[in-house]
Amino acid sequence: MSAESPGAEGAAPARVVFVAGEESGDALGAGLIEALRRRCPGVVCEGVAGPRMQAAGCRTWFPADRLAVMGLVEVLARVPGLWRLRRELLRRLRRDPPDAFVGIDAPEFNLGLERRARALGIPTVHYVSPTVWAWRRGRLRTIAAAVDRMLTLFPFEEALYRERGIPVTCVGHPFADEIPLEDRRIAARERLGLAPDATVLALLPGSREGEVRRLGAAFLHAAAWCRARRPELVVLAAMAGPKVRARFEAIRAGAGAGVPLTAIEGATREVLAAADVVLAASGTATLEAMLTRRPMVVAYRMHPLTYRLARRLVHLRRIALPNILAGADLVPEFLQDAVQAPALGRALLDWLERPDAVRALQGRFAALHRDLRRGASARAAEAVAGTAGCGP
Repeated sequence: MSAESPGAEGAAPARVVFVAGEESGDALGAGLIEALRRRCPGVVCEGVAGPRMQAAGCRTWFPADRLAVMGLVEVLARVPGLWRLRRELLRRLRRDPPDAFVGIDAPEFNLGLERRARALGIPTVHYVSPTVWAWRRGRLRTIAAAVDRMLTLFPFEEALYRERGIPVTCVGHPFADEIPLEDRRIAARERLGLAPDATVLALLPGSREGEVRRLGAAFLHAAAWCRARRPELVVLAAMAGPKVRARFEAIRAGAGAGVPLTAIEGATREVLAAADVVLAASGTATLEAMLTRRPMVVAYRMHPLTYRLARRLVHLRRIALPNILAGADLVPEFLQDAVQAPALGRALLDWLERPDAVRALQGRFAALHRDLRRGASARAAEAVAGTAGCGP
């Protein structure tokens, strides 16, 4: 760590080590690093980073996709590699302690690492609250021992930490800052080459290959079910990346759904903005659909053993982020065996046939959007700078 205040003449610049998991953590980390570099000129950022964090100026020790794993069962095969990565990170932290350590999401990996970093005298920040509001609330004791400050995305999370005396800042969600409040349907359709008056269904089957493997065929058959009743329907499929697209195209070739569609890679928000209705895998995509104010149907399937374990451990009535944020059933949800094409199709067409319901939903979504629009990256950078002792 710097022996002098980073702003003092001749002092070494502040160093912050980041550990981010997968694509969403990379996006959060990139925004944070850009804001931190504006606030603390000269700050050195390094650690486990994805391509967006690298582009923002983070020196990469290891790529973020080393942590890209989901599910209680699926993680087991990755445990030896994850332990090796943690040991190497701890070795580096001991050898050259930074001014602050920031774990971005990936709580199963980062909280243990943060606890050990804190024991070494390194101030720690965790960015994105684990879902302690859904399950394993006992983790709050672990968090209290691991972090000097928790940064949450959603306002309702703050109270849980304040009740336990854990320093917390709700920064809002970066997506709420990035996605404009005004509707961009016509402009998005122009960019995608769609007619202004087309009726568009967007499919978002997930950002991970496992999600697409479990949901892809059901989504394709649901789209085919809808087109059989609404032949004018234009179907777009938003693909998170080349691996996901290859998996989806393989499923499409073997599904026998026969639905004409256009798969578009790396333009999820454009697809959402162009859509009239959305069929989405539960997760961050549902938040983006909400912020774009699009009516949606949400579905999810897990590994059967993961699902059985989750049913015992998770105490949550809702799975879709818009429903959780609103504390109400705003959009239909389908989980596990309920993910069937006719049920999904009926729910999708129901939105198209009820414009008054869509307008009411959009009003609720707009209010949630405004509540989450707080300048997240700048707020997070302010908290990290305060922890690292740099900047104004």
